[in-house]
Amino acid sequence: MRELFLIFSHKLTNSQIEDAKKNLGIDKFIYLPENLQKLWSNIPPDLEDLNSYLNPIKEFLKQNAKDGDYVLIQGDFGGVYNLVNFAKEINLIPIHSTTRRDVSEKVVNGKVEKLSRFEHVMFRRY
Repeated sequence: MRELFLIFSHKLTNSQIEDAKKNLGIDKFIYLPENLQKLWSNIPPDLEDLNSYLNPIKEFLKQNAKDGDYVLIQGDFGGVYNLVNFAKEINLIPIHSTTRRDVSEKVVNGKVEKLSRFEHVMFRRY
């Protein structure tokens, strides 16, 4: 039984769920508890060192994940870097979602409106 821990600020799309099941063998998806999700989604931009700030998420992973589980990590660049390295240290497999962007533009009332659509392509290991 492989689990995918979700450390990012969105909900998985149906396409991502299907891909994770088919290509990673995932049968359980684990979102962060609400308090840890708030912590991850609101990393203060003025902290020089994120180690102690991210300790509650690291503890959650240590207590709940097992060797070979996947961790989808996306968000604040410094936080991502920190947690990717931590995940590798405890034998988890850190991944991120790749996307294809489709952009369209149209002129409305003399102003250009730009619409970007993102479509999941695959999961990639860090």
